[in-house]
Amino acid sequence: MTSSMDRSLRFDTYVVGASNRLAVSAARAVADAPGQAYNPLFIYGGSGLGKTHLVAAIAHRVREVQPALRVRCSSGEEVAELLHRAVASGQPQLLLEPFAQTDLLILDDVQFLTGQQETQSELRRLLNVLLGGGQQLVLTSDRQPSEIPDVDQRLLSRLSGGLVVDVGAPDFEMRLAILRNVVADRSLSFADGVLDEVARLPFGNVRELKGALNKLTAYQQLDGRPVASDEVRAVLGVHAAPTAPSTPERIRAVIPSGADYEGFLADVLMEVETRVEPWRVRIGEAIGTYRADGWNVGVLERALQAPQPIDAEGLLRAYAAAVDHLRGLEVQAVAIAPGLRGHGAFRNVEAIPAAEQLLQHTIAAALPLPPPSPGFTRAAIQVGAENQLAVRAIDAVIDAPGAGYNPLFLHGPAGSGKTHCAHAIGNAVKARWPGKQVACLPARQFVEEYIAAMQEGGVERWRVRYRHADVLILDDVQELEGKERTQDELFHLFNLLVGRGGQVVLTSSRPPKEMLGLADRLRSRFEGGLVVLLAARERLRLDQLAGLEPGERDRFFEDGEKTMWRWPELGGRLIEEYR
Repeated sequence: MTSSMDRSLRFDTYVVGASNRLAVSAARAVADAPGQAYNPLFIYGGSGLGKTHLVAAIAHRVREVQPALRVRCSSGEEVAELLHRAVASGQPQLLLEPFAQTDLLILDDVQFLTGQQETQSELRRLLNVLLGGGQQLVLTSDRQPSEIPDVDQRLLSRLSGGLVVDVGAPDFEMRLAILRNVVADRSLSFADGVLDEVARLPFGNVRELKGALNKLTAYQQLDGRPVASDEVRAVLGVHAAPTAPSTPERIRAVIPSGADYEGFLADVLMEVETRVEPWRVRIGEAIGTYRADGWNVGVLERALQAPQPIDAEGLLRAYAAAVDHLRGLEVQAVAIAPGLRGHGAFRNVEAIPAAEQLLQHTIAAALPLPPPSPGFTRAAIQVGAENQLAVRAIDAVIDAPGAGYNPLFLHGPAGSGKTHCAHAIGNAVKARWPGKQVACLPARQFVEEYIAAMQEGGVERWRVRYRHADVLILDDVQELEGKERTQDELFHLFNLLVGRGGQVVLTSSRPPKEMLGLADRLRSRFEGGLVVLLAARERLRLDQLAGLEPGERDRFFEDGEKTMWRWPELGGRLIEEYR
């Protein structure tokens, strides 16, 4: 399925500085003349530095100036799934079909495409077909091709055969320009000197920078007054002096020598001209091919009867996209219920909603999401001076999941109420938005489920379960430190949920910047939302609890930090054991 690109990610909203100037120039050249220079264009850099923004700008620019060109944007994960599906089925053409009719192909995070030799062989074949057909290829990665582990040299040669360029960390001027753009886009207001002070802080990427702005905005809303420039460090919890600005690392580029782009294009155009066929023949051939594979071709048959020429290529592109979407739905359904393989709902391009509904019902019946504990409610959260910001953010998430603070990251010591808040969000969302699917579980359970799925050969089934959630709540995410495979899965799941407007809520004993065992790409995404501290609460002593009168608050719930027993008699009504 083609990934959608945020319309706000354009060249005119991309801040250019010393660390990304060459990458931006190359991206503009590709957008102005796809296939005529820098093919493939390989952009690399750390998480949160603007790679996705840059390739989205290429896609939007091409669609504006050359709307007839066919543009496809996919993630490395999507292509990896197609690769695995093609290799497993013994039908390598399944990999080529979704990309064959594309003029500009953008692959984000290609570092996830490496692995087994057979998979790399199919990927190399795909690149050969695309580049051999004159299609423009743009790739992004968190590292340059030569540093991606376990890459076949022939594949490495293909990845490096055009222009390889990096984007680095923003300097002070870039950080300030980015902050001013965000403030203007969101119609925010800050006191003089505030943005300058934020820009002086050594944030390593743009997501962390925007996360700091989110926190300042939340504090201003809570206090009802502007934050002063001398309060910025205290509000953001930054006490160390900012590091001295460093000279950006020299930008590296690899450009092939002796590239004859004009001659190459002439050969491609000549080949295309010899293959042009009348529109009725094209549609007739497609009908025969799709019908043989069991697809409903009614829409194509009706088009064939049109008295006047129609846009056959446009129709076949739309039909192929619908087929690709239905195949993806079928793969997910079969991972849960093998008996659905070949079901008629997944062969009718005119009834895609019915196929989606079948998949949803199958998932709901076979793979219910772990629910929040019903004992934790929003009404039971006690509001005090130490947690006003957190409660305000919690209410904003409940009022509009996915629209505000995303992700919401709550951290604090044991006994601070993180688990209560997390489950309370889940229960409140389920009550207010009955149609939303909520998954709420400890990170440790998330890890154990993934390991069990690997043991049973059911990883795809496990993925499908959580990918259909609207709200994902993970408690104690510090449990993910050092667990690289599970972090990879959460990275993809996070991108998928947030990308389609889902809400992510996370809790931890420490803020993201102190979780050294967490991958940078996850840490930067966590920092990009709203990070809020929950202070430790005062704990009642057993003699205080035993003295409670009937009707007083007398219940504590097991939440990973406390153990609860409830007794019918007043004297032994409650015992709470702190870990």
